[in-house]
Amino acid sequence: MSYLEYNVKTVPTGIRKILYLNWPVVVLLTAIASVGFLMLYSVAGGQLDTWAEPQMKRFAVGLAGMFVVAFIPIWFWRNVSALAYVVSFLLLVAVEFFGAIGMGAQRWIELGPLRLQPSELMKISLVMLLAAYYDWLDVKRVSRPLWVLIPVALVLAPTILVLKQPDLGTAILLLAGGGIVMFAAGVSWWYFGTVIALVVALVFAVFESRGTEWQLIKDYQFKRIDTFLDPGSDPLDAGYNIMQAQIALGSGGWAGKGYMQGTQSRLNFLPEKHTDFIFTTLAEEFGFVGAFSLLMLYALTVAFTLVSGLSNKDRFASLMTIGIGSTFFLFFAVNMSMVMGLIPVVGVPLPLVSYGGTAMMILLLAFGLTQSAHIHRPR
Repeated sequence: MSYLEYNVKTVPTGIRKILYLNWPVVVLLTAIASVGFLMLYSVAGGQLDTWAEPQMKRFAVGLAGMFVVAFIPIWFWRNVSALAYVVSFLLLVAVEFFGAIGMGAQRWIELGPLRLQPSELMKISLVMLLAAYYDWLDVKRVSRPLWVLIPVALVLAPTILVLKQPDLGTAILLLAGGGIVMFAAGVSWWYFGTVIALVVALVFAVFESRGTEWQLIKDYQFKRIDTFLDPGSDPLDAGYNIMQAQIALGSGGWAGKGYMQGTQSRLNFLPEKHTDFIFTTLAEEFGFVGAFSLLMLYALTVAFTLVSGLSNKDRFASLMTIGIGSTFFLFFAVNMSMVMGLIPVVGVPLPLVSYGGTAMMILLLAFGLTQSAHIHRPR
């Protein structure tokens, strides 16, 4: 035991837990959220109470919740992972019958003044349950077909419910997040290779079926694909959002037009400028430098989280941390790719920057789980 470790162990337990926090992640999350506050103030035209102030209050509550979750021993979260999954799944089922409808989708449950999106809870509880499952399962059985089917069912069940809402973006994140945990747990490459091959074959079959008697998707769905590949083919309807986003991204140039000087957002050309497309406002006002700086903040957060997970000798804690860190990566990677036109628009917000209550709160609680794993890891 080193002199420093000895001195840390002599301080009271509560203070020791504070010292053991993954502080670089706390600082990075606060920096990312602060960027969000600035951008929400900008897109509101200099009004603090429209979006920025409520977001600040939510972040403060979420940050406090993160610390509370962090100080609870990791074995507790392992023991409640199955319960968390069941509750999240039941809430998803409840959405089918009692869910609130907004913008053509049924994704929320009204709980008094609180509007909860259960699919956000499922993203984290799914990772927790899969980590607990592989912590319990003997390593020799990880790649056996029967023991692979169980986690596949656990992933597909909520994914199907989310697709019915409809919410393609969250469904993709559930599939990808579950797959990452399975991969990190040691599931054979052959399973992933088979799935990728089947997806490629399905995409090929869809395009080959166009105009035939056995056409696999509807004509309007093919039109959406055409619009994604060439937004200019329908600039005033289906291609409008992505074209305006690309104009904002390109007009920012190297250093941007200046804070609160973005014309696309100020003149309301940008769709959903305070939620899904807020990254384009950032790129317009601060240019490549600002956009790249935010990307680096995200990348460093993922790096510190994954390093913590990979170095953790507790299997549940390690898999859960890797799963949450990878899911966080998928959040911002999908959003940024979406607004740049690299993938279809699927409605995924930019984490900690886009305006929203449920997503921010649950994400901070999820990082509380990674902090609990970091604090209580074997030393």
